[in-house]
Amino acid sequence: MSEHAARRWLHVRHDTVYHYAAPVELAHHLACLRPRETERQQLRHWRLDISPRPDRWEGTGLPRHALSEDVWGNGRIVFSHNAVHERLVVSSSFEAGLLAPPPLVAEDSPPWEQVAGQLRYQAGGIRLEAAEFTLASPLARPEPALAEFAQRAFTPGRPLAAAALALMAQIHAGFRYVPHSTDVATDASQVLALGQGVCQDFAHLLIAACRSLGLAARYVSGYLLTQPPPGQPRLVGADASHAWAEVWCPRQGWIALDPTNDMQAGLDHVLLAWGRDYADVAPLRGVIRGGGQARPQASVTVEPVRD
Repeated sequence: MSEHAARRWLHVRHDTVYHYAAPVELAHHLACLRPRETERQQLRHWRLDISPRPDRWEGTGLPRHALSEDVWGNGRIVFSHNAVHERLVVSSSFEAGLLAPPPLVAEDSPPWEQVAGQLRYQAGGIRLEAAEFTLASPLARPEPALAEFAQRAFTPGRPLAAAALALMAQIHAGFRYVPHSTDVATDASQVLALGQGVCQDFAHLLIAACRSLGLAARYVSGYLLTQPPPGQPRLVGADASHAWAEVWCPRQGWIALDPTNDMQAGLDHVLLAWGRDYADVAPLRGVIRGGGQARPQASVTVEPVRD
């Protein structure tokens, strides 16, 4: 089987539109919109279109040259507008070739307490790269209430992968998906108290719950297949940016879990970026002079590439 045939190729288009209530005199933006390439995901034909055209790029003047990386290897582009404008459109499009993740044998992992002990800093010991994702971040801080919540799934001696799957199912069953019930500043403790949220919130809850037990978990931004094949249910979170979490396990590496849909992230999930929480990988953020109130309108389409 050829590499092309072995992969599932999806075409992704992500449009963000700002209609400003008043003219914008000056704007400076940071975009995290270039998808990552991994062993499971190839990238081709990535294109970023911005209207009006930026007056300045952080780089040599073209988007493909202005790309830099953050500390986690996510692609970043910084651009500025010095001319007055009342509307901003940012469109990212690309094709992603996905391989299915290896089968997850939930019981084939060490007890979670053992993994937490390995991640704990010890003077003179080896510092695991995953250990930085045990630490607090603004939207996913360890808390006693979150540790108590996690311990329903992380019972004594339970294999880490099995416990992580149980925690994912616990979040899916116990929290309601309610669009616009939270915002980008809502943290995991607030989600626990609210009992509802969106994909970003459920990812933060899973991450913070794991961190509260000394485990490593990170935030993943990406996209979902918009329309599933006939006979398969439509996943929650399609038509918009999606988010899930990854939990580190010594034997399986990073296990990608989607608590919004109670499933391991697979061939329907296109990876964009990862970080400690949403604040690290927001697709688009900026500082403007003028503009008044403006809520971005975002739309996402993910569909199979037709040969």
